[in-house]
Amino acid sequence: MSFFDAALLFLAGFVSGAVNAVAGGGTFVTFGAMTLVGVPPIVANATSSVTQFPGYITSTLAYLDDIRHFWRQALLLCAISALGALAGSLILLALSNPSFRALVPWLLIAATALFAAGPWLKPTAGPEHQASVGSLAGSLAQFATSIYGRFFGAGMGVMMLATLGLTQAGDYHKLNALKNMLAVVIAAIAILVFVWGGVVAWPQAIVMIPGGALGGYAGVWIAKRVPQGVVRGFVVAVGLFLAFYYFTKG
Repeated sequence: MSFFDAALLFLAGFVSGAVNAVAGGGTFVTFGAMTLVGVPPIVANATSSVTQFPGYITSTLAYLDDIRHFWRQALLLCAISALGALAGSLILLALSNPSFRALVPWLLIAATALFAAGPWLKPTAGPEHQASVGSLAGSLAQFATSIYGRFFGAGMGVMMLATLGLTQAGDYHKLNALKNMLAVVIAAIAILVFVWGGVVAWPQAIVMIPGGALGGYAGVWIAKRVPQGVVRGFVVAVGLFLAFYYFTKG
């Protein structure tokens, strides 16, 4: 890994952490940077799970007061998320890099469209209720989201928040807390599978993780000064650029 590659990956980690703190979508940045420096697509996707994990932890801790009110009821969704993450991770490992590369531009287009539609998919704040996790529709939706989240990952947070808003009770902040809690479970299972499968690029991950931590801290400052629409536009532009890159390269 050259000094230029290391600097690019550290910067990508920083931007990813900041983007996640403001609007979400940091996976677009980490995945794109790793593929641009020559990391194979499957390895880049798997390594993104590792680099994003600390941010999921800190986001969950920030909502700890909310989570204390419903964590017991959420155990069912945690178990479902773990099964979905296991399935999605194993599906990814079963593919060859050429097969996955052929899917990447289509996945990027779909994820970018989902991310761009995020403001219209977010649940609106409603009455205060504990997050309900008992519905069959909610369980199936979470299982499907977890499979997608660990097969590719970009746009998972927006997708999960949208499905939780349609299938669970609670205001926006409780749903977001539940989403962050489930994201930790999904990422943890995926990391175990990817480490077992030997598809994590550890040198790249080690460079990006501190950048992501600093970016997450800086994101709080950015969130107070930069409109979320600007950040969302940046993420959409990155997604479209990567999709174009893979369409023309593939």
